[in-house]
Order: sequence, then structure tokens, then C-alpha cells
Amino acid sequence: MEVVYTGIRQTPEAIANAAIQEDVDFVGLSLLSGAHNHLFPEVARLLREKGGRDIILFGGGVIPEEDIPGLKESGFRAIFTPGTAATEVVDFILREIQAR
Repeated sequence: MEVVYTGIRQTPEAIANAAIQEDVDFVGLSLLSGAHNHLFPEVARLLREKGGRDIILFGGGVIPEEDIPGLKESGFRAIFTPGTAATEVVDFILREIQAR
């Protein structure tokens, strides 16, 4: 796997542009600010607008369980909460690649 790290505090527009430019298969977002209900769906929307409908989205951070269904509805395949083992994220990615 190759990881393209764009750094912290990126705007949804910058994230979507980088994903399209780099022709990525996945975008993983991590957010601790509590703005996930705004920022995650905005990234999903921009990716769809820019032709990235096939990019698989996943996220993580301090996200309340009650917010997860809405994030999935916006286009995120998985949301990982604090304490998730890294192997669980890798397994998710591998499963999604195999399903393609």
C-alpha cells in the first residue's frame, strides 16, 4: 500500500483535490475537533462532484455512535472510533480491495 499524507488541518476542497490528483482508491480522514458531521460529508460531496465516486471513504476519531449512521449515509463505508486496532483498519482496506 502507498499512503499519501496531506498533513493536518486540510480543507475539504484540498483533500478532494489531492485525492483526485493522486488517483487514490481510498480516502481516510481522522478528526478530533467534533466537526465530523460537517467536514466528512463535505469531502464526500466534493469527491462526487470532482469525479471521485469510486473512491472508498473511511474515517475515524472521537465520533459518537449516534453520528455514525449519518456519516455512512453521506458516503463513508466505515467509521473507526477510539481504541480501534490498526489491524482492523488494514483488514477493512484489504476486504474492500478484494471486493472490487
